[in-house]
Amino acid sequence: MSRIGKQPVQIPSGVEVAVNARTVSVKGPKGQLTRTFHPAVSVAVDNGIATVSVKDETIKLHRSLWGLSQRLLTNMVTGVLKGVQKQLELNGVGFRASVAGSTLTLNVGFSHPVEFRLPEGISATVEKNVVTLTGINKELVGEIAAQIRKIRKPEPYKGKGIRYVGEVVRKKAGKAAKAGAK
Repeated sequence: MSRIGKQPVQIPSGVEVAVNARTVSVKGPKGQLTRTFHPAVSVAVDNGIATVSVKDETIKLHRSLWGLSQRLLTNMVTGVLKGVQKQLELNGVGFRASVAGSTLTLNVGFSHPVEFRLPEGISATVEKNVVTLTGINKELVGEIAAQIRKIRKPEPYKGKGIRYVGEVVRKKAGKAAKAGAK
């Protein structure tokens, strides 16, 4: 039995969950999200509590889908109620970012600025060297943050690059330190 999957999802006031066959719609003060779940998973809503169940608990795929579906539903409820945010930090001399409309412009050590188009539903703000991405879809916010980080990953010698706030980059010893600098 899935420990995560059997946990009920509390639906706070102001959030509506509608189930139509395999499609679940969650509507809240921040917006609306819709997701279609796997045929082996069913969602039921009673008295402000949503429960996720599967057809056959003995099949490994169904057990893994059970926990996944419960977490996806929890993230949907949290997203439409409070929203989701990810923060990225730019480390490096002259590294900076700016936002104009739905375009994030990054100057991260290349010969040209990198322009990144933000999809609908994701907004960005920049304060000093921290880019904050916000939205209601946790999966989409995380994917966009990963794509932005991929533009200039933190390198292991000086730590320059784009990293998540709080991420620790393991630094390597340089060539001179290995040879015993003479």
